[in-house]
Amino acid sequence: MTLIHEAALMISLRYATSSAWTETVLTDFDAFLLDHAGAEKKASGMAMSMALHYADKPDIVSAMIDLSIEELDHFREVVKLMTARGLRLQKDARDAYVNQLRQQLRNGRAHYFLDRLLVGGIIEARGAERFGLIAEALPPGSLKDFYRDITRSEDRHRDLFVKLAANYFDQSEITRRVDELLDFEAMLVRGLPHRPALH
Repeated sequence: MTLIHEAALMISLRYATSSAWTETVLTDFDAFLLDHAGAEKKASGMAMSMALHYADKPDIVSAMIDLSIEELDHFREVVKLMTARGLRLQKDARDAYVNQLRQQLRNGRAHYFLDRLLVGGIIEARGAERFGLIAEALPPGSLKDFYRDITRSEDRHRDLFVKLAANYFDQSEITRRVDELLDFEAMLVRGLPHRPALH
């Protein structure tokens, strides 16, 4: 197992979400909740997919099962919020952000494995940033508390993916690839339109 200093494991986004995104979400919070539910459901499914894909790696299996359960719990809580507002689940919408990040996954078992972990960490980092913005903007109350909790959870998930990568790859390789992916992610977010959705 590769030992890496804790600070080296952090993913630091290179483009800050603008206040215009937060304003867009607050203007149509019902639409945001629908998207948030879909994002949590897909995150749970992604984690289970990884557990099955990497069944030969006990640390991955254990971490991804735990992650899947936690994301499914978030999904349940968002659905409760939706129900209280008279909203129903909808079919998943295409997520240009996630799809374009996934297009950066390289071929080759080792490269694909590393990229899948790092992209997962970057997606969680962006989620943590944006949920944090929502929590900050909401008035005091249970909804604000919920999004504060979600923010902390996404922060842990971001770190989890990079720590798992450190079990299989050298720090230099992780750092180099994170650098490339973060540059791409910043360019991607900068070009996406603002909408009442997580991404």
